[in-house]
This record gives sequence, C-alpha cells and structure tokens, in this order.
Amino acid sequence: MSERVVLFDVMDTLVHDPFRVEMPAFFGMTLAQMMQEKHPRAWIEFELAQRDEQSFLRDFFADGRTFDCEGFRDAVFGGYRLIEGIEPILHELRQTRVPMHAASNYPPWFRVIEERTQLSRFLAWTFVSCELGIRKPDPAYFEAVVARLGVSAEACIFVDDQPRNCDAARALGLDAIRFVDVISLRRALVERGLLVGSDRR
Repeated sequence: MSERVVLFDVMDTLVHDPFRVEMPAFFGMTLAQMMQEKHPRAWIEFELAQRDEQSFLRDFFADGRTFDCEGFRDAVFGGYRLIEGIEPILHELRQTRVPMHAASNYPPWFRVIEERTQLSRFLAWTFVSCELGIRKPDPAYFEAVVARLGVSAEACIFVDDQPRNCDAARALGLDAIRFVDVISLRRALVERGLLVGSDRR
C-alpha cells in the first residue's frame, strides 16, 4: 500500500469551487453570462502565475469594467469549504499511511483554502499549477508529477472531477478515478484496496 500515491484534484473534488456559484452570484449573473463576459485568459494565466492578483482582478472582464474587488475576494474566499462527506475519507486514507498530494489547477489563493480547511492535515500541497507553471490536462503536468514523486505512473491514483483531466492522466499510465460524489469515490478506493469496505469494519 505504501508504494502507491493518491493525487487529489482540489476544487469540486475536495473543496467547493466558488467559481461556479459565488463568483457569478456576486455579479448578479448566471455562470453562462459570466463565462461569456469574462476575459478568456485572465483566470488561466492567474493559475499559471503569469498574472498576479492585481492584474487578474483588473482584467477579470473582457471589457475592463471595474467592480468591488475586495467584496469579490470576500465572496470567493467565503465559499471555500470541504465537500460534505470528504473529510472522513481523507481521515481513513491518512490512517493507511498512503502518501497524498494535491494536484490542482489554482492560483495562489490555494493558501486561503489551506487557511480555511487545513487540508494539509491530510495531504501536501505539492502540485499546484501556479507553482508548477503547468495546468492539467497538459501531459507535461502529469509527467512532472510522476518525475518529482519518483514513482511509476501506474503507482499513482489520480482523483479529479473533470473527465478531460482523468483521460489525460490515463493516457500516461496513471490510474484515474473521476470524482462524482463521496459514495462512488469510497467505492472506488475500496476496490483498489486503499479503504476497507463497510462490511469489513
């Protein structure tokens, strides 16, 4: 068991993602409206550390309109919370001593997520895009992860809610679990021998 490594996407896998709810709600928009009006690259560049926070906020909208940046940050940060039911799974995995790492596309705001959720109780914030300079599903992202861990791709169990990220991981030999809900995640981890089934506890 110790030879395997679990890599967790963070947003909408372990932590509620404010991008889909709190962000558009702050602007009084639907998600579709916000997606249509926001800058096409600002968020991605923020996740890659190609922009700092000030530049990202300045160019959030394609038309350059101004808004209450402090209120926006408060709305986003207030949305960070663990997905219901995920913490017991992380507790159980930690007890097995299987190494766990974050494998996340996110800007430096991941440090606020850590402050609010204390995810480092369970995993290391090892592979965040703003520090790697690469985003999923780029194959180079997964190549960098495997190389840094010094394990085989087959030893890595990658959990992510996005099908394209899971597909990219599988293409390089990683075992990928698409996160849908905590029940199916637990089942998948039991099938891989990382957790004990409820009938055996």
